[in-house]
Amino acid sequence: MSDDFATLSALLKQPGQPDTTFKAFEQITKRLVGHELFTLLYVDGQEVARIYSNRPDEYPVSGRKTMGPTPWGKHVLDGRKPYLGKDKAGIRWAFFDHELIESMGLGSVINVPAIYDGKVVGTINLLAPEHHYAEEHIAPVEALAPLLIPAFLAARAAARAT
Repeated sequence: MSDDFATLSALLKQPGQPDTTFKAFEQITKRLVGHELFTLLYVDGQEVARIYSNRPDEYPVSGRKTMGPTPWGKHVLDGRKPYLGKDKAGIRWAFFDHELIESMGLGSVINVPAIYDGKVVGTINLLAPEHHYAEEHIAPVEALAPLLIPAFLAARAAARAT
């Protein structure tokens, strides 16, 4: 894990941000916990925007959208806690687009908030087949999450500037 931290820390200094870091983070989390769908969302108040996706055909990078009040939002965004959905019931509880997720053969999820100054500035979203994830899969992703804070803040600042 310390090698992953060192790799990501070094990449933050390189040009080509944030994609350089996003791609490395995707590969590291795939090795550590596995995933078939990996997305990143930045958070700005009640708005979110997908800024990275390893499956852009199904989940494209998109503009900002208002995130209405949901139990998932209360847990992850307001509560600043990771969410673990171990099965399709957990997917259905959390996501309005659960039919698309299930059609992709996915049925478990980990959502990890990146927290800065007491606020969630982004979420790391990993999905895999049903029953793939367990509690022990959260900690490795959570430990690396702070390294994405600069990219989440930069994406939010760029969106505000337009």
